[in-house]
Amino acid sequence: MTSSTMPINESDAKSSAIARAKRLAPDLAARIGSTPATKFRGNPDIFGRLVADHDEHRALIAMIEQTSGDSPDRRRLFDEMVKEMQAHAAAEEQALWSVVLRNPDTTEHGRHAVAEHKQIDDLIEELQEADMASPGWLRRFAALKDKYLHHIREEEQEQFVAAEQHLSEADLTHLRAVFNRRKQAEKAMAA
Repeated sequence: MTSSTMPINESDAKSSAIARAKRLAPDLAARIGSTPATKFRGNPDIFGRLVADHDEHRALIAMIEQTSGDSPDRRRLFDEMVKEMQAHAAAEEQALWSVVLRNPDTTEHGRHAVAEHKQIDDLIEELQEADMASPGWLRRFAALKDKYLHHIREEEQEQFVAAEQHLSEADLTHLRAVFNRRKQAEKAMAA
């Protein structure tokens, strides 16, 4: 293994993800608290990469919760969260779930994950259309938070574990390359 593919410990992996989120609003705390147990956090391969994104999303959510009204911090953090989540989901669907859906042993996990991505997109769209300063926006945001945290907990504890058991080394190499390329392209289109 090269130094760029060496696993890092769970605490360092989580700290790195939080630091990426904090670059947008350094004065806001990004307390994500305990996270679901997963063997993938800190792993340099595809599942560890996905968990790192999830941890960054958790931090962005925690930071948004500290904002109020239609403030510059709330708008900047929310816009970044949306861009990150949508790029992540598109890349994850193309890289991971497209492969998982082809295997009868894991098809249901893939269907479930993709269906939840759609539900999360719908909640994001509602938030984008709502007045950020209204109490209704915060209620919708709480619903998004609950749905998203449920979704990534399932992925990290169940779906990734099941998928990993059915993927070859060639699959994993392909998934990593496709995910990284697709996520970069999605973020570039959103900019």
